[in-house]
Amino acid sequence: MKNKLCDMFGIDIPVFAFSHCRDVVAAVSKAGGLGVLGMARMGPERLREELQWIDDHIDGKPYGIDVLMPSTYSDAGDLKYDIDRLLPPEHVAFVRKLIDDAGIPPLPAGEKDEIVRALLGELSFTPRESMQMIDIAMAHPIKLIVNALGSPPPELVDKAHARGIRVAAMAGKPKHAIKHKAHGCDFIIAVGTEAGGHTGPVSSMVLWPRIVDAVAPLPVLAAGGVSRGRQLAAAFALGCEGVWCGSIWLKTAESEVIPEIKEKMFAADSEDAVMTRAVTGKPCRTLRSAFTDAYEQPDAPTPLPAPLQNILWWAEGRTRAERVRHPNFLTYPVGQIVGDMTGPTTVREVIYEMMTEFVETQARLSDILE
Repeated sequence: MKNKLCDMFGIDIPVFAFSHCRDVVAAVSKAGGLGVLGMARMGPERLREELQWIDDHIDGKPYGIDVLMPSTYSDAGDLKYDIDRLLPPEHVAFVRKLIDDAGIPPLPAGEKDEIVRALLGELSFTPRESMQMIDIAMAHPIKLIVNALGSPPPELVDKAHARGIRVAAMAGKPKHAIKHKAHGCDFIIAVGTEAGGHTGPVSSMVLWPRIVDAVAPLPVLAAGGVSRGRQLAAAFALGCEGVWCGSIWLKTAESEVIPEIKEKMFAADSEDAVMTRAVTGKPCRTLRSAFTDAYEQPDAPTPLPAPLQNILWWAEGRTRAERVRHPNFLTYPVGQIVGDMTGPTTVREVIYEMMTEFVETQARLSDILE
């Protein structure tokens, strides 16, 4: 394909893949797209290991990183390791009771503090934490930095551009996209509400062309509900230069998702990808679970601001639930395309099927015009 983003990165197809898994990142880039590693769930040492592994296995193909640098947040600092001092007691009690009532055993008494500290040390959510991670990443041949929450700081944009690294940001509204453009982003990722993870309320079909028009001639990637060639064709028809996909890689053999969560995804329908603040404190679409359902009840507390809610869930709920693989509480950020994720596959098969359907769609449209 020939378009602005293919030319910008020297890639064959404008399919950008967000993943927390290094294997997915490398596989997508080697298949002609561009893999982007999500760094929000790893600490500095692990990041160094992951990036070095990618460098050693990506055959010199381009790749990028994704960070969380929200404009509104609560910086817990070192207090995030002391849950009982950091978080309101009623919120801690709510989650603990929820997990206790399900019969999920507590963490081993002698290991709990070490387990929680190791876990929370892997979370990077604030601008301060993310900048530390970006400095590590810049020692590697990354070609792209994406901010998933808010506009990137001007100093980051300048620093990246000085090294030949492109910068992008996600937008759920045209006004956000305009702000990203003013901050010096090289392109915008328009994220429709169908997307997994942090997303806004506007559907892709409405949002994509509005953001294309708002930031023209800046290139726009379409995100939110993209997993097939027909959706890629729709993105081009609406003025986008390519697509940003995240959820579709979760079902692949390369994905980091544990088998029990994959099975829940294969059995899920689109409405099982629910929008909630229960996971991170910001609107986040994730796989329905007993935890998300609990926060829909009238007696549930209002979720804490980010990243406090994230710390609460990981330290008091998710760690215990995943330790025993309790099916009712297993969850993972995923978009509404989960309804199409009916069985396992590989990254190369996803790319092949997407491009085959895209070509077939283009041919069908040509026949209509004739």
